[in-house]
Amino acid sequence: MAETAESKKEEADYKRLHSFPLIRHTDMPEEMRLETMELCVTACEKFAANNESAARIIKESMDKKFGSSWHVVIGEGFGFEITHEVKNLLYMFFGGSLAVCVWKCS
Repeated sequence: MAETAESKKEEADYKRLHSFPLIRHTDMPEEMRLETMELCVTACEKFAANNESAARIIKESMDKKFGSSWHVVIGEGFGFEITHEVKNLLYMFFGGSLAVCVWKCS
């Protein structure tokens, strides 16, 4: 029981240390990148327990703001290989190990 409480405390400390968004790769223009990053952080905080809802909110917002065909993947421990439109990809981490990948296809 003590180990479980200790591991939860360590995980909470880790998430607190890494609560800022960390961009791993992007080719978006600066303004689009900032808006997308803000949107991802807001959605992940609002739907912390439900990644599917967070992804849906991000996708719908990106479709309205920047045109259709946006795709979003949120989760931990996934890999990907995608084809996307140039200047329309963002891959970032948030809250420790939660990854967000946002891209547009034509």
